[in-house]
Amino acid sequence: MKKYLLIAFALLFGLGSLKADEGMWIPLLLHKNMAEMQKLGLKLTAEDIYSINHASLKDAVVIFGGGCTGEIVSPEGLLFTNHHCGFSSIQKMSTVEHDYLKDGFWAYSKKEELPIPGLTVKFLVRMDDVTGQVLKGVTDSMSENDREMTVAKNSKVIEKKASENGKYMAVVKPLFGGNTYYVYVYQIFRDIRLVGAPPSSIGKFGGDTDNWMWPRHTGDFSIFRVYTAPDGSPAEYAPENIPLKPKKYLTINISPKKKGEFTMIMGNPGSTQRYLSSYGVDMAINLTNPTIVKIRTEKLNIMKNEMNANPKVKIQYATKYAHTSNYWKYFIGQTQALKRLKVKAEKEQQEAEFANWVNQDPQRKARYGHVLSGLKKAYQGLEKYQLEKYYFIEGIYRGPEILKFAAGFEGLKKMLEKKEADPEKVKKQAEALKGRLDNYFKDYNQTIDRNLLAAMMKMYYENVPADQHPAYLD
Repeated sequence: MKKYLLIAFALLFGLGSLKADEGMWIPLLLHKNMAEMQKLGLKLTAEDIYSINHASLKDAVVIFGGGCTGEIVSPEGLLFTNHHCGFSSIQKMSTVEHDYLKDGFWAYSKKEELPIPGLTVKFLVRMDDVTGQVLKGVTDSMSENDREMTVAKNSKVIEKKASENGKYMAVVKPLFGGNTYYVYVYQIFRDIRLVGAPPSSIGKFGGDTDNWMWPRHTGDFSIFRVYTAPDGSPAEYAPENIPLKPKKYLTINISPKKKGEFTMIMGNPGSTQRYLSSYGVDMAINLTNPTIVKIRTEKLNIMKNEMNANPKVKIQYATKYAHTSNYWKYFIGQTQALKRLKVKAEKEQQEAEFANWVNQDPQRKARYGHVLSGLKKAYQGLEKYQLEKYYFIEGIYRGPEILKFAAGFEGLKKMLEKKEADPEKVKKQAEALKGRLDNYFKDYNQTIDRNLLAAMMKMYYENVPADQHPAYLD
C-alpha cells in the first residue's frame, strides 16, 4: 500500500491513546520539532535521525523497489519490508512447481538466496532545498505551461550536477503544490536477493477484505539482502558479490513496551491530497472514485476468472491482480470515509473562512479574491473530460497489456521509416526490444488480454460522451 511518489521521510509520532501529534516531516525540518519530540520521550537528536556527516537512521531506512519502505537490520545487509512490497519479487520467482507465493520461501544459507532481476534498493545520500534554483526565471505573469517548462529545465540542470556523472541518482520533487522544491540524491544498489517470505496465507491474510483496514492481523513481512561488489560499491548481480556492509542498521529491542512510550515511524510515503478544495472533494466522491472502482471491478473479474481456472495463470497474474485490487479497495474506502466524515462540508467551511478573511482587506481581495471562483470554474471545465480521462487511463492505458507493449515499438518503426536509417541505432533499439520479449511473455495470457481489450473498449464506448470518441470508434 506504500506507493510512489512523493519521496520524503514521514515522521508520525504520538503519546499514548489520549494524545497524538501527527504530521509528515522531511528530515531537513526536524529541528523545528525536536524540542517537542524530545519532551514527549524521543531520546535521539536530529543528527541521529538525519546526517550527511555521520551514520544516522536515514542510512538504515531505504526505498525498496518502486517506492516501498525497507529497513536494514543487520551488519550483512539484511533487509525487512512488507510482504505486499516483496510480493512482485516473490511472484517473479514462483512457478507451479515452486510456488513461493503459496508455500513461502526460506533460504537456509546465503547460497540459497534468490537474485531478483530488476529489483533495486535506494539509500538517501542527502537532500537539499533547491527552491530558489528551480524557480529561477519563473514570474507571476508567465503562463502555466511556460512555468512548467522553466521548472523542468532548471530541475534537469540540478539533477545532472547532483548525480556526479552517474555516481548517484538525483531527482527534484515539489512539495506543497510546487511552492518548495527539494533534490533527493540516492545511491542505488541492484543486486538484491530474496531471503525469506511467509506463505500468502500469512503474508496476505485477510486479502482484499482486510486491505486498508485496521487493526490488521497479517504477517505482512518479507526478507531480502542487499549485495555489493567486493569493494563495497553498487553492482549488478555477480556470484562474487558480497553482502552490504551498511553505515547503519536498526537494532530491535524485544523488551516489553510501556503504555505512553514515544513512538516514531520513518519511511517513504506516497503523495497526499489533503489540500484539495471542496470542488476537488466533490469530484472525487461523485465522479473520479466511482469511475475508477467501476473499471477496476471489471478488470479484476476478468483476471480472476482465468486465474481460478489455471494454476499457472494464477501465478502469472498474481502481481497484476494485486496492483489493480490495491487501489480499487483504496478508492472504495476513501469515498466512504469522505462521506462519513463530511469532508466536503469541512472544506466548504474552510473556504468560507478564507473568503471572509480575504474580503476584510482591499489588498487581499485584489490578490486573492478570484481564487475560489477560479477553482470552481476550473473544476467545472475539467468535469466534462473526467470520464474520458479515466476510461482512457484506467481502461485503455492500464488495461490490455498488448497496446502498451506494441507502443514500445514506435521508436524502431520511425527509425526504419527513415531513408537513411542509422544501422547501429536500429540494431541497438532492436536488441533493447528483444530483451523485453521474454520478460513480457513470461507473465502474459492472451485470453485475459483479449477479454480485457473487448471489455475496456466497450466500457469506453458506452460511458464516454460520443463527441469525445476517437474517429475509429464512430
